[in-house]
Amino acid sequence: MENGKWKIETKKMNRADFEILNQTVYKRPLVYLDNAATTQKPTAVINALTEAYTTWNANIHRGVHHLSQVATQKHEEARQKTADFLHAASAREIVFTKGTTNSLNLLAFSFGEALVHEGDEILVSAVEHHSNIVPWQMLCQRKKARLRVIPMREDCTLDIEAYAALLNERTRLVSVAYVSNVLGIIQPVEDVIRLAHAKEIPVCIDGAQAVPHLPVDVQALDCDFLAFSAHKMYGPTGLGVLYGKEKWLNMLPPAEGGGEMIEHVRWDNTTYNTLPYKFEAGTPDFIGSYAFGVALDYMNSLGREAITRYEAELCRYLESQLAAIQGVRIYAAGHEKAGAVSFNVYREDGQLLHPFDVGTLLDRQGVAVRTGHHCAEPLIDALGVPGTIRASLALYNTCEDIDALIRALETAVAMLS
Repeated sequence: MENGKWKIETKKMNRADFEILNQTVYKRPLVYLDNAATTQKPTAVINALTEAYTTWNANIHRGVHHLSQVATQKHEEARQKTADFLHAASAREIVFTKGTTNSLNLLAFSFGEALVHEGDEILVSAVEHHSNIVPWQMLCQRKKARLRVIPMREDCTLDIEAYAALLNERTRLVSVAYVSNVLGIIQPVEDVIRLAHAKEIPVCIDGAQAVPHLPVDVQALDCDFLAFSAHKMYGPTGLGVLYGKEKWLNMLPPAEGGGEMIEHVRWDNTTYNTLPYKFEAGTPDFIGSYAFGVALDYMNSLGREAITRYEAELCRYLESQLAAIQGVRIYAAGHEKAGAVSFNVYREDGQLLHPFDVGTLLDRQGVAVRTGHHCAEPLIDALGVPGTIRASLALYNTCEDIDALIRALETAVAMLS
C-alpha cells in the first residue's frame, strides 16, 4: 500500500489467454471468483486436448504401433513434468488419479490395508474438506481404528500444542490440508510434519488448494504423501496426482486391480507392476495428463514465484475492500491466505443475510462466487453459521474484478436489508 492506495503490479498474467472470461452473464461482464472450485483453462490447454485427440489418440503402454508409442511418450513426459513441478525425487513417485478425492481414497485404502489395525489412530484437522475426512472415517470403521481431530484455535489456525499432545504410539498417519478450502489460511504444515516425523509417523498433505498458489517442494517440505487436482490449476477435469515417497509406495498394496497394474496374472497368483503403475489400474487419462503437462508449462512460463506474489497481493486487496463494507465479517481476517477469502454479511440488527441469497444476487450482477458449506461441514458448524460466501482468486483475476465484486455486494446488501 502506498499513500493509502493499493499499488498492485498491473500485469494481468495473460488474461487474454482465457477466452471464457470474455463473456457476459445476465448482460453483465463475467467476473469469475470461484477458482477454488475449478479454474478456467488457457487456450494452450484447450488446444492441447484437441491436438491429442486429432493426431495421436491411442491407448498407451505395450502398443507396438506408432500412435501408441507417441501417446505413451506424451503421458510419461507429463509425469516427469509433474515430478519436476513438485521437485519429487523421481517420476516413480507420481501416481496419476482422477483427482484429489480419488488420491486420498486410494491412499486411505492402501495404507489402511497394509498398516492400520484395530485400536490404531489416524489424525486429521478441524478444517478439512470432506475428501480428507470421509475416506479416513471409512478406513477406521473397516479396521476398528480411531479418527482423532486436531482442534483449531479461535483464529481458525491449527492448535499445534494440542496436535503435539495427540501424537502417540498408536498414531499411524496424519493427514491435513496445506490451505483451507474454506478460509484460504496457509496452515503450518512444516510444524505438523516435523512433529510427526519426530515420532516416525508419516504425513499426508491435501494440496488441492496449495499447489495452484504456492511453490510446493515436496523434498523441502518432507511430506510423505501429497494429493491435488489438475482442474484447480488450469488443467483438465478428471485428473489428479498422488505423490508418495518411493519407500512408502513400495510398501503399500494396490487399491484397484485390472490391466496395467500387473506384472503376471496366473489363476493361483498375481504379481504387481513396478511403481507407479501398480496404482494405475486400467487405461489412464493419457489425454488429460498431456494437457496437464501443458498447464504446468503455462504456469512455469509465468513464473511460480510471480504468480504467488501477484495472487497474495490480490488476496490482501480483496480482504481490505471487504472489510470496508459495514456488516461484513471475514473469517480468519488478517491471516496470510492463498487464493480464497470467506465472509458473511450481517444487517444492522445482527441478523445474518443468508449466503445463498447474497450469492444469488451477486450472480445476477455477473459475479460468480461459491456459497454454502464448501464440503467442509464440521468447520462451518464450528463457525456457527449455515455457510459462507467464498471469493477465490486465480492468476487471471484483477483488482477490477474485486472492485466489481464490491459494487455488486453493496447492491445485494442494500436489497436484502
